[in-house]
Amino acid sequence: MTTLLNNPLRPALLAAARSPKLQATVTRMRATRALVDRFVAGESEPAAVTAVDALLDSGRFVSVDYLGEDTTDRDRARATVESYLSLIERFSSRRSNANALEVSLKLSALGQGIDRTLALENARTICTAAAAAGVWVTVDAEDHTTTDSTLSIVRELRVDFPDLGTVLQAYLRRTEADCAELSGPRSRIRLCKGAYNEPSSVAFQGAREVSDSYLRCLKILMDGRGYPMVASHDPEMIEAAETFASDAGRSSEDFEFQMLYGIRDQEQRRLVDADRHVRVYVPYGEQWYGYFMRRLAERPANLMFFARSLISRK
Repeated sequence: MTTLLNNPLRPALLAAARSPKLQATVTRMRATRALVDRFVAGESEPAAVTAVDALLDSGRFVSVDYLGEDTTDRDRARATVESYLSLIERFSSRRSNANALEVSLKLSALGQGIDRTLALENARTICTAAAAAGVWVTVDAEDHTTTDSTLSIVRELRVDFPDLGTVLQAYLRRTEADCAELSGPRSRIRLCKGAYNEPSSVAFQGAREVSDSYLRCLKILMDGRGYPMVASHDPEMIEAAETFASDAGRSSEDFEFQMLYGIRDQEQRRLVDADRHVRVYVPYGEQWYGYFMRRLAERPANLMFFARSLISRK
């Protein structure tokens, strides 16, 4: 399976993800829409809820992300909080399996880059509403410069919200130690490979190195006392998760697989049919550009699809 590290254009695409000039160009292209619609469940809350309902009806779980990151404006951070509160209120009326509904938060969208306390309190507001509605919350990982701040906020919030989940990225050299520390009772760790452009001083660069790190981290989580969330489309990692879970005496209730909206739908359905918990990461919102560019960086096939769309439009 091709991974993000096999794409020679990955560094350029990840740099483009943070370019306001390129963002303005790409978001105006009509040809972009077809591929964006594959990865993003619309720009509005009603569109996201429609996608969520379809996934729930298919037996899958969801984690919904209101897209946005690197917020430098307090009013925008507050608007993000309000969007999550509105979404959670809609969720509160949904009938679904226990823990089927979750929201994912990026702390940088809640003001982490402005003030740590602001992000903490905004996250606390969302966690409070989610707990009342019976909705899970997971805090996303971003680039390595935010990891210490993010994990410190997660630790603080877990005092009052012990089921709060967080994301660890296997390509970071520190993650094996983080998994060992954070795999205690009631912990929920979403383990992914990682999707940011990181230096070799902090991150493994080769695809095999990243996969090997993922396997080591996954074994730690499966042998731990928490609830591992296996975020991968890689058949090798999926097979390893089944083996590690069986070796650790875990039932299908004791861990879950996670995949991205629009990617490997048939595999998602296969796992559901095999009685596995499968959660789909469902992003929505107008601030889709950075997320979209990271999806292009992950697989050359995505980029080729986009390029063909541009050529056909011309």
